[in-house]
Amino acid sequence: MTLIKHELRQGKNSFIIWTGAIGVLLAVCIFLYPEMKEQMGNIGDIFSSMGAFTAAFGMDRLNFGTLIGFYAVECGNILGLGGAFFASLCAVSILSKEENGRTAEFLLTHPVSRVQIITEKLLAVFVQIVAMNLIIYLLSVGSITAIGEKVLWKELNLMHLAYFLLQIELAGICFGVSAFMRKGSVGVGLGIAVVMYFLNLVANISESAEFLKYITPFGYSDGADIVASGSLDGPMTAVGFVFCVAGVVTAYVKYCRKDIQA
Repeated sequence: MTLIKHELRQGKNSFIIWTGAIGVLLAVCIFLYPEMKEQMGNIGDIFSSMGAFTAAFGMDRLNFGTLIGFYAVECGNILGLGGAFFASLCAVSILSKEENGRTAEFLLTHPVSRVQIITEKLLAVFVQIVAMNLIIYLLSVGSITAIGEKVLWKELNLMHLAYFLLQIELAGICFGVSAFMRKGSVGVGLGIAVVMYFLNLVANISESAEFLKYITPFGYSDGADIVASGSLDGPMTAVGFVFCVAGVVTAYVKYCRKDIQA
């Protein structure tokens, strides 16, 4: 527990900044909706005729005149990308930073095993992701209620669950990568998140590339698909779970055998 508390204290500023930024942007989008509501129908018609651009963001499957359609695109992109960046950054540096910061020798001289170090660092990442999602979820519900719109609980809960699973998957993958890194891992984490995002855009545009949705977590967290089907895609979610577990297991195996430079 000591290491978990230490990691949470170290990541406090990053957590506050990312959670605050994502939360404020979500709230702003929601509060803008009543002002834009009457124009959304016309905007939706315009977007629906923009070919590949429309398909890439799923705007051909949503009604912009409804809050949930507006939320899936505007707020979904904010939470999807913002949450992905935060989760990736949290996980990709948490194992490597001891070597990068020259604190590995101090950590490893304590009476704790490497398995315990990995486990507590992994739990610290999970706690931050859970806390961020709870705060943003409550803020979203509060903002929707404040503008007098009806909360569509099923669609909202499914979208936020999907974004949470997306973050957990990316965190698992980046956690595994972190075990191989010694320094300079922040760019790698952001790069993984960006690549995953663009893989989903390509899959939305080209039917021949739809298989990419099974590689990227943005495939099962696509707001347009969730609103249209009323559920998460089971097979895609299962594949994402496998990737997450594989990343975590890789981290344990590699870090326990790694020659750590103090």
